[in-house]
Amino acid sequence: MKIAATYQNGQIFQHFGHTEQFKIYEIEDGRIVSSEVVGNGGNGHEALTVYLRNMGVTRLMCGGIGGGAISALSKMGIEVYPGLSGNPDDFAGKVASGELKPSMTANCDHHGGNHTCH
Repeated sequence: MKIAATYQNGQIFQHFGHTEQFKIYEIEDGRIVSSEVVGNGGNGHEALTVYLRNMGVTRLMCGGIGGGAISALSKMGIEVYPGLSGNPDDFAGKVASGELKPSMTANCDHHGGNHTCH
């Protein structure tokens, strides 16, 4: 299994559609066996869902994310763990073990009052 986290400067990046990097965790038998930081493939918003699926990602940890992105990721078979902040290493093991549960609830507060994610 592969878990991805939106990533910037050692922290979970807070806007899924604008993340420039992902930290990818390789999981075997419920344990992290490796991790690496990769670019976003030049993609943004909807194209990121296909990019992640093509890398074999089945779980995504992120900060802010809109309902449309959650729906698109779900259609790609990717479970979403929104609303996280801090070091993704602190959450990856909990996702791998099933201790942390996915959510279909959008968590989009990165735009202030000037934008509605859909």
